[in-house]
Amino acid sequence: MDSAEYERKIAARFATFDQDGNGYIDREDFSAAAKAVLAEFGTTARSDKGQAVFIGAEAFWQGMAGIADVDGDQRVTREEFITGAAKRLRDNPRRFAEIARPFLHAVIAVAATADATADEGADAAVGTSPSAAARVLRVLGTAPELADGVAAALDTDGDGRISEDEILAAFAGYCGVAAPDA
Repeated sequence: MDSAEYERKIAARFATFDQDGNGYIDREDFSAAAKAVLAEFGTTARSDKGQAVFIGAEAFWQGMAGIADVDGDQRVTREEFITGAAKRLRDNPRRFAEIARPFLHAVIAVAATADATADEGADAAVGTSPSAAARVLRVLGTAPELADGVAAALDTDGDGRISEDEILAAFAGYCGVAAPDA
């Protein structure tokens, strides 16, 4: 991978986290992501599932800040992301995905509940459907024309459900950007 492609991929990763597009990642970006998911699925913030999404988002933010917020200002700039988070993502993407686990787990539970409404027998422990995953991807900033294909690809075992492990593996792969000279 050349430097231009690497920079483009890192910029895309940064933009994914910078939900409001203000040029830095902060707690509000994670809160906005939680609110967007809950709104998409009609889940109230005060419900157990809603609280789990917010708690997971906070844990994810704390993990991100711990990795990348070098100056301690509770904001991760693009430069901090490149030098801190991107390096750690590259060095150990599975570990970084684990930081996201509480949020991803809670989001899967919300999406699976929506599945259960449409399809009796759906269970959060089994995962969620590609259609519900596509909804999550869209509200978190994936281009609508890409969301369905990306969600379908997450179902790596082809069972029609996307498990937490499949999502974590995909997240690790997405975040694990190899350096140009790696």
